[in-house]
Amino acid sequence: MSSDIGLFGLGVMGQNLALNIADKGFKIAVHNRSPAKVDATIERAKKELKDQNLTGYKSMKDFIGAIRKPRAVIILVKAGKPVDLTIKALVEHMEEGDIIIDGGNEWFPNTVRRAKELEDKKILYMGMGVSGGEEGARNGPSMMPGGPEEAYKRIEPIVTKCAAQVNDGPCVTWIGPGGAGNYVKMVHNGIEYGDMQLIAEAYDLLKNVAGLSNEELAKTFDEWNQGELKSFLIEITAKIMAKKTEDGKDYVVDKILDKTGMKGTGRWTVQEGAEQSVPLSVIAAALEGRYLSGLLAERKKAAEILTGPAPKKVDIDKKELIKKIRDAMYTAKICSYAQGMALIKKAGERFEWNLNLGNIARIWKGGCIIRAIFLDRIKQAFDKNPHLPSLLVDPSFTEDVIKGQDSLRYVVKLAIDSGIACPAFTAALNYYDSYRRKRLPANLTQAQRDFFGAHTYERVDKPEGEFFHTAWTSAHISAAGTTYSLS
Repeated sequence: MSSDIGLFGLGVMGQNLALNIADKGFKIAVHNRSPAKVDATIERAKKELKDQNLTGYKSMKDFIGAIRKPRAVIILVKAGKPVDLTIKALVEHMEEGDIIIDGGNEWFPNTVRRAKELEDKKILYMGMGVSGGEEGARNGPSMMPGGPEEAYKRIEPIVTKCAAQVNDGPCVTWIGPGGAGNYVKMVHNGIEYGDMQLIAEAYDLLKNVAGLSNEELAKTFDEWNQGELKSFLIEITAKIMAKKTEDGKDYVVDKILDKTGMKGTGRWTVQEGAEQSVPLSVIAAALEGRYLSGLLAERKKAAEILTGPAPKKVDIDKKELIKKIRDAMYTAKICSYAQGMALIKKAGERFEWNLNLGNIARIWKGGCIIRAIFLDRIKQAFDKNPHLPSLLVDPSFTEDVIKGQDSLRYVVKLAIDSGIACPAFTAALNYYDSYRRKRLPANLTQAQRDFFGAHTYERVDKPEGEFFHTAWTSAHISAAGTTYSLS
């Protein structure tokens, strides 16, 4: 019998997603460049599945031939050249109307390029972000498919059943055309960077200023996970804090080198923020935090040379300090999500993707790494006002950030006085304070640009869109006078 779908690339994510699809009652054909991984996947299927809906193939021709038409093949291989090579091998055996779905983390312009290249063959191409790690892939991830809507309709019955399920439906939807799916997954990962950095900074303060033990830290994060901060990342942080080494003498977290890895999606997000002129200060701070962590050898030498304030006990009740750090993190988290959603909104408008931000927030409620209880409120905010310029001006979130700003200010000042870098907390506060001001000192910056480069400026007392240039010194004097309009 023909398979309902195919999957190429049987690494950790590929194996688990294939087993998930088979587990949900769909027949799936699998293939991999290495035959050993095909065998390993088949063995797992025999152990884990009641119904043997998974069939492995050792040749590309047999693999493609086993899938019902129009064929749909998910590929899960390393981004970049491996994807191009996989597509080249697939299309040799595919026909008009068949569909290729890249389920990896890919730079969205590559998805647009590949879709264009396959147009002549009339093969449809999709980029589908998949979040949730290996556990999510096996039990129900959040999926963000973008590309031709007709291609999505072909895989919709499968992905809606295999995705994580929440109170208002499966954590998957057609995001939009072109590279929309990859773009939204990219921003998801950028927000993830911000979340993780904020948690790390809170941990640093709780441990080194509040003086919490690992046992107390585990309890604190577990308590935080019962309220507004309830999320996958807070949940696992509590578990990490409690985990001891095999001999039971130490905590695993204390034995881990303070050097964070990355795969590139956070960097892409910050690059896109610059491209779209959208401030992403919290995500950028998180990215820079990872860069600084990588300077481990330099930091060790600098620690012997450079001086500054050291963490000290503050005159405040420990419970009150913990609450202030918690409230500060929640406020900063709102600012971070406001930035990420603003980038998605701007890109959707620029590329004419017609994105539904409420729906995007909804599919992040389950399965993915940033799943959190307050995503339901983000959904409600954008459902109520699809043109909302920022989460900060949604009445519900406005109330929260106004209420939480005092704690955020307290924690940032405490960190500065303690010599503890909290770049994400600080970035969130700076963003909030800048966004709420009617007038920034940018007038001086623009005057400087006009001075050295004749870049012109607009005036507060003239209509928007009318530009002026000033002859700031005798060297600038023009026949037009000392100040003149360029309109």
